[in-house]
Amino acid sequence: MRFWRFHKFLGEKRVAIAEACIIGLVSGLAAVALKQSAEGLADWRLNAAQPPWLWLPLIGVVGGALTGWLIEQAAPEASGSGIPQVKAVLSYVDIALNLRVAIVKLTGTILALGSGLSLGRQGPTVQIGAALAAQLSRWVPTSPEYRRQLIAAGAAAGLAAGFNAPISGVLFVVEELLQDFSGLTLGTAILASFVGAVVSRLLGGQGLNLSAVGLLQTGLSVQDLPFMVLLGILAGILGGSFSNGLFASLRLFRRFKHWTLPMRVGVAGSLTGIVGAGLAIAAQDNTGLQEFLVTGAAGWQVIAIAFVSKFVLTLLAYGSGAPGGIFAPALVLGSALGCLVSFLAQATFGWVGFPVGTLDSANTTTYALTGMGAFFSAVTRVPITAIVIVFEMTANFNLVLPLMIGSGIAYLISDKLSAGSLYTRLLTLQNIHLIPTPSEVNPWADLIAADLMQRRVETLSANMAVTEALEAFSQSHHRGFPVLEAGRLVGIVTQTDLANTASTPNSRLTLADIMTPDPVTVSPDASLPQVLYLLNRYKISRLPVIEGSKLVGIITRADIIRAESEKISGQLSEAGPSASSSYGVYCQRSPARGRGRMLVPLCDPETAPLLIKIAIAIAQDRHYELECVHIITVSRSLNPDEVTVDLTAGKRLLKEAEHQARRLDVPLHTQIRVAHDVAPALLSVIKARHIDLLLMGWRRRTTTPGRVLGSIADTLLRQAPCPVVIVRPGESMALNRWLVPTAGGPNSQLAMTLLPALLRLSPEPMVHLCAIAPTDRDRPEVQDRLTEISQTLTAQLGTRIKSHLMTSPHIATAIVRLADRYHSDVIIMGTSRESLFSHVLNGNIPLAVSDAFTRTIILVQNSTAQPE
Repeated sequence: MRFWRFHKFLGEKRVAIAEACIIGLVSGLAAVALKQSAEGLADWRLNAAQPPWLWLPLIGVVGGALTGWLIEQAAPEASGSGIPQVKAVLSYVDIALNLRVAIVKLTGTILALGSGLSLGRQGPTVQIGAALAAQLSRWVPTSPEYRRQLIAAGAAAGLAAGFNAPISGVLFVVEELLQDFSGLTLGTAILASFVGAVVSRLLGGQGLNLSAVGLLQTGLSVQDLPFMVLLGILAGILGGSFSNGLFASLRLFRRFKHWTLPMRVGVAGSLTGIVGAGLAIAAQDNTGLQEFLVTGAAGWQVIAIAFVSKFVLTLLAYGSGAPGGIFAPALVLGSALGCLVSFLAQATFGWVGFPVGTLDSANTTTYALTGMGAFFSAVTRVPITAIVIVFEMTANFNLVLPLMIGSGIAYLISDKLSAGSLYTRLLTLQNIHLIPTPSEVNPWADLIAADLMQRRVETLSANMAVTEALEAFSQSHHRGFPVLEAGRLVGIVTQTDLANTASTPNSRLTLADIMTPDPVTVSPDASLPQVLYLLNRYKISRLPVIEGSKLVGIITRADIIRAESEKISGQLSEAGPSASSSYGVYCQRSPARGRGRMLVPLCDPETAPLLIKIAIAIAQDRHYELECVHIITVSRSLNPDEVTVDLTAGKRLLKEAEHQARRLDVPLHTQIRVAHDVAPALLSVIKARHIDLLLMGWRRRTTTPGRVLGSIADTLLRQAPCPVVIVRPGESMALNRWLVPTAGGPNSQLAMTLLPALLRLSPEPMVHLCAIAPTDRDRPEVQDRLTEISQTLTAQLGTRIKSHLMTSPHIATAIVRLADRYHSDVIIMGTSRESLFSHVLNGNIPLAVSDAFTRTIILVQNSTAQPE
C-alpha cells in the first residue's frame, strides 16, 4: 500500500524517471567497481609475479579455482558472460536474476580477470545491471511487462557504463535482447544508459583514449576501399570461426564430466598463466593490449602472435565457464586483424609503386578501429551496435563509413557460416529454447474482444419508461445498460443519464429520450490494444461488442483485468477447446436478421426430426436464427484438417432442416465439422458463433461412473456459457399432454418461458403443472409457490393449467407416477433447488424417469444456474 501511495503521489512518469536514474546510478557504480578492481588486480599480478614462469600459472590456477568455487556454491547463474541469461529472463524463462546474482557476478568477474583469464568485463556488467534492476522491481512491485522493461534498462545501463557508450547500450537492448521499440522501453533504457555512462566516465575514466597516444586523426582514401572490403571478409570468416569455437570449447569441457567448475576454471587459469609467462603480450589485460594495437607501433609478427594467443586463450577461458564476456576480447582481436590488414595494404602499396608514406599512422588506426567493429559485428551479430560502439569510444565521425563497410560485410559473411543469434544458440546449448512469437513475448498479444467480453448481457428496451429503468438500476450492480430496439443495439443508458432527468420529472420519458444513441462499439475480433484505445479515447467504462447488428457481449475495464489474469495463469486457454480440435468442411450462411442464435447439433436421424420441429418453434417465438451443425468424429491419430470424410449423411440431415426453415421463413445457418470429440467442437461453435441457446438430442443411458446423461451432454451442461435444452424423443411423437415438474428456480423459469413456443406444436395442448414436497412440513411453502407459478403461466398461455401437489421423498418416482396417471406425452423438467437439482446431478431423476417413461423428455438448464 505504501508503494501504491508513492506511485500515486509522484505519478507514473516521475516514478519511471526515478527508477531509470536509480538503475543507471547503481549500474554505473557497479561497472566502475568492476573496472578498477579488475585492473588493480591485473597490475598487481604483472608486477608481483617474479619470476613469471612460476607465479603467473600459480595465480591463474588459484584465482581460477577460487572463482569457480564461488560461482558453483553461490550462484551458478553467474557463469559465462551473463547476456544469454538476461535474454532468457526477458523472454519469461524462469532463471534467477537478483541481488545475489549481481554480487556473485561482480566478485567472480573481478577474481577471474585478476587471475589473468582472457575475458572481458562488459558482458558481466550487462547481467549485473539487469540483476540490480530486477531486484529493484521486487522491492517496488510492478507488472510483469514493466518489470521486463526495467530489466532491459538495467542491461542497457550496464553495457553503457562498461564502454562509456550510452547509445550503444540502448541499441544493443533493442537489436539483440528485446526487439522492442515501444516508447516506454526506449525512454527508460535511454535515461538509464545516460546516467550509467555519466557515472562511469566521471568515476572510472574515459576508456579507450586516442588523444593520449596522439591518434585523434583518422583517414580513408579511395585506395583503402578494397582493403576495407578484405578486412570485412576476413573479420566475417574469423569472427564466425570464433563463434563456432566458443561452442566447441564448451562441448570440450563438458566431456570431462568428473571435473567440477573450480577444476575447469583453474585449468584455464593455469594454461593462461603458462602462455603469459612465455609471451609477455599475452599477459596484458584487454585495455592495455587494445591501446597498444591501435597505435600500430608493433611489428606484424608481434601482432600476429597477439591475435592467435588471444583467440585461443579466450576460447579456453569461456569454455571453462568462468564469469566474463567476449565483447572486449572481440574488440582486441578485431584491432589486431585490422593492423595486420594495414600491413598488407602498406606492402601492396609499396609493391605497386605508391609512395612509402601512403599508409601512415592515421590509416593504421583507421584499419584497427574498423577491424574492431567488424570483428565485434561478426561475433555478436549486432552490426548497428558494433558501428555505434566504436564511434562512441572514439567520437570520430570519419570512422562511420569504414565501420559500415567492414561491419556490414563481416555480419553477412559470419551469418552464412553460422546463422542466428549467438546468445540464442548458447541458450539452446543449455536446452533453453526461445520461441519468438507474440504470445510468448507478450502473454496478452493474442487477446481479442471475444476473449474479454461478458457474453450474458443485461439489456433494457428503448421503450421502457424511465421510472421502470430506475427500478432496474436499483436491483442491479451495473451502472449502465445497453438499450435495444427490436433486438438491435440503439444506445447506452447510465446512472448519470437517469440522474440528469431527476430535476425534470416526466412520467412519459422513455430510455430512447435520455440514452446516448449510436454508442461506440467493437467487433468480436478486435484486438486488445484497439479495445483499450476506444475505452481511453472516448473516456467510457463499457464497450458493447456487436456482430453485424447483433449485440453479442460487453466489455468493461474489470473484464480486461480478469482476462489478463486468466491468461497469465493459463485459465483462459483452458476454458475453451483448442482451435485445432475441430475443422469446418462445409458451411452455408443466411442473412443475420435474428435477435439471437440457437445451436442445434444434428447427428442422429432418429432425434433430428423432433429437434428441428422444436428448434423452429422456439426460433419463431424468440425471433432467433438457427445454427445447425453436424459433427463427424475421427480418431485422435488423425488430423481433422487432413482426413477425408463422407459428407452424405450430414448433408441429408442439414437439407431437411433447410427445407423446414425455408418453409416457415426462419433464418438458418448450417455447417459440418470434423473433430476428435463432439463436446469440444460444439463448445468452439458456441464461442465462435455467439450462441444464445443450445438445443440437442439425447437417446442412450450412460453407464460411466460420475456421468448423468453421457460424456457429451454432461460436458455441455457444465461448460456451455448459454442455456441448454436436451430432448430425448419418445416412442410416440405426440406432444399433446405436458407434465411440468417445477421447483421455482432459474431452470424452471427458463422452462416456463419456452413452454408457450413448445405448446404451439400441438393443436390442443394440455398442461399439468406439478410440485413435489419432500415432507408434509414443506407442503405450505411448496403450495404457495405452485399457485403463483400456475397463475403466471395461465396468464401467459391463455389456457387453463392443472396444478398438482404431491408429498414424496422420492422425487423421480413421484414424477413418473404423475406422468402415468395423466398419460403425459412430454415431461419438461427445469430444476435448480437443492432438493430437486442435486438429484439431477447424481443421475437419479433423468435416469429413473427415462427408464420408466418411454415418451419424450425435455431437460432444461439455464446458464445462470450453477450445478452443485
